[in-house]
Amino acid sequence: MSQQTISQTIQNLEAAFAGESMANRKYLYFARRCRELGAVEVAGVFERTAEQETAHAFGHLDLLYPQNTLTVEKMLEMAIEGETHEYTEMYPAFRHTALEEQNHAAVQEIDEQIEESKEHAENFATTLEMAAKRFAALAKVEERHANHYRDALNKISD
Repeated sequence: MSQQTISQTIQNLEAAFAGESMANRKYLYFARRCRELGAVEVAGVFERTAEQETAHAFGHLDLLYPQNTLTVEKMLEMAIEGETHEYTEMYPAFRHTALEEQNHAAVQEIDEQIEESKEHAENFATTLEMAAKRFAALAKVEERHANHYRDALNKISD
């Protein structure tokens, strides 16, 4: 879908999802750090709030990707597309900026993310291939069952 055809509501839902997702991860990170600092009760507050942020994000996803439109194959294809975008476009652009700014720690982190995004895309692609093979095998089994039932019905009908 081109950027021009995406409604403002969809753009808002995507931005809200991104914000809720970021809040979830940030609060879980804060909770971990609070535990390290001995602030266990504060960590619990962050963890409970992170759970709520996840619920909000899932609500946005339900609107962005209605469940009746999601197949296993479509979800895997979307995941492959996202991971591929990360390692071919997003992170390389970020890396370029980090190099220009001589932020070597960021370059190292980004290089790791590029490699991990490649691995993720490959894992999703492998999973998609395996799912397709399983589906094809299952279809053959179901066809045999259907033929067996058809033969049994024909014997009764004769």
